[in-house]
Amino acid sequence: MTDRIGYYVHHVGEGHRRRAEVLAARLSRDGVAVTGLSTLPRPARWIGDWVELPRDDDGDPRDTGANGHLHWAPLLHDGARARAAAISSWIESARPELVVVDVSVEVLLLARLHGVPTIAVVLPGQRDDAAHLLGFGTAEALVAFWPADARGMSPGLPEAVARRLVPVGALSRHPVREPRARPRTVAPRSVALMLGSGGHQVRAEDVAAARAATPDWQWHVLGADEHTWVEDPSPTLDRVDVVVTHAGQNAIAETAAARRPAVVIPQSRPHHEQHVTADCLAADWPAVVCRTWPTGQWPAVLARAASLDAGGWAGWCDGGAADRFADVVLATRQRVRGGGSG
Repeated sequence: MTDRIGYYVHHVGEGHRRRAEVLAARLSRDGVAVTGLSTLPRPARWIGDWVELPRDDDGDPRDTGANGHLHWAPLLHDGARARAAAISSWIESARPELVVVDVSVEVLLLARLHGVPTIAVVLPGQRDDAAHLLGFGTAEALVAFWPADARGMSPGLPEAVARRLVPVGALSRHPVREPRARPRTVAPRSVALMLGSGGHQVRAEDVAAARAATPDWQWHVLGADEHTWVEDPSPTLDRVDVVVTHAGQNAIAETAAARRPAVVIPQSRPHHEQHVTADCLAADWPAVVCRTWPTGQWPAVLARAASLDAGGWAGWCDGGAADRFADVVLATRQRVRGGGSG
């Protein structure tokens, strides 16, 4: 396989890595290998090369924003210097044709300064600050993991940027399932609480109180802490009636692929990422959105969620995002080679 595409994987949250894994597997069918670049160690399922980068957030990083022009570029930091040097060294040795950046303005700029074309993954949220617009402006293509008819996922983007954005739909590593009707004889009803690895504001006592308030529901807690974290929640999602989750892209994609109605509780993230996603979900999708933990309201919230038609997730996650993502990557590579138009 030709190993000339890189994928930079941000180390916070599971979605970046899982998108990279799905794309690498999909491109391997076309004989294209992908090299991963990340602070994270090589994933067990990764099928190409992997460059593990030095950390640039340890010690006492200072002056990280370059006077508002960048997001994370700490001054006089050994890890930051070594990290940039490692990426540059890989670029020189591998001579990649393209790097997908998920996500980092600084890596977008570093690759482009080496003359390497990039594709920027655009996350939900208010991303119209100077650093984001600089990075987006240098990229050859912009890709987003929500459907074209999801409204308001990137508020504030200038029209010149927004019209370049290609929404490919939610990307799940699992095939989509058919919604299932719950047999009337099955009791108790069940709920999965999926909180993820990116951090959350839900306390153990909040979970205990929710359980106590809903004795007719069986709770399965996934990812509330290091003791409940599971790498693959799909077996649990397949058998529960409702999923309670944050509004991270990966969690929503997995819920949508499982065709389960959701209670979505957005958590604090930079650029209002999860709150923007929650606003969109509240408008048109099979999710009950609670802006805060619904203390004292859990019986009504779960009952309302269970009544939703989970088939509505088909428009959010239809199983084709991996192919559409690969199409963007391959078409961009072909275009920058000079073999195509657009």
